[in-house]
Amino acid sequence: MSAIKHFLLVFDHAKNELVKNLEFGSDVDGATRCYGEMERKYRDSHAVDIVLVGSDSIETVKVTHSNYFVNGSRELVRNAMSIGRAV
Repeated sequence: MSAIKHFLLVFDHAKNELVKNLEFGSDVDGATRCYGEMERKYRDSHAVDIVLVGSDSIETVKVTHSNYFVNGSRELVRNAMSIGRAV
């Protein structure tokens, strides 16, 4: 079993963009400290998600938190809305 790695994601919904994707490996203290810094930096922005994730790999994070990676959340909504439409 792989060790848990820590990933910090900062997603700006207004820009529809992942503005930070940081990997901290097993450094939980560094990850938590950076998370706090990002929370303070973006505290007045309701359009920014700050997420600290523990996972075995970034590939797994891209699956479990795909709305931050697949061309942003708006693209996922568009794709979901098009399911069942005639091609």
